[in-house]
Amino acid sequence: MSNLVEMSATDKDQHWMEYALTLADKAEQLGEVPVGAVLVLNDQVIGQGWNLVINQNDPCAHAEIMALRDGGKNINNYRILDATLYVTLEPCAMCAGAIVHSRVKRVVYGASDLKTGAGGSVFDIMVHPQLNHQVELESGLMAEICANKISNFFSRRRKEKKAAKLKLGS
Repeated sequence: MSNLVEMSATDKDQHWMEYALTLADKAEQLGEVPVGAVLVLNDQVIGQGWNLVINQNDPCAHAEIMALRDGGKNINNYRILDATLYVTLEPCAMCAGAIVHSRVKRVVYGASDLKTGAGGSVFDIMVHPQLNHQVELESGLMAEICANKISNFFSRRRKEKKAAKLKLGS
């Protein structure tokens, strides 16, 4: 990944968000809400994840949690200091709490989550001054692409449910 060292910080962020979007595609292929997350340290992937809530019957199997678990195992430490987490959707309160506890340095997310977002939309957990760790937070990177991926998924799902209802009724 030596070519990443030569990239600007903005280009690196773009690169890693594009990578997170490919992970979101993996979730979607499994019938999961298409959210992807990649954990990067020193321009290297140390953890990655995508939503697996449905497939694992696990309400905690969000993309961010999966990436944090993978990263912790790969560096053999639950403290993931100096890493950046790129995620296609604003983390929820559960994920934000895990991010704070893991001591991730920075989070960059794409689409805002106006219903459950804990990176400024509904809650501000990752930068709360009473917590013993605050995360550097950047929002809106490739927001439209990330938001469209999720919107299109739910639109398709609604159409599929409607078609199934019509088929049952005929």
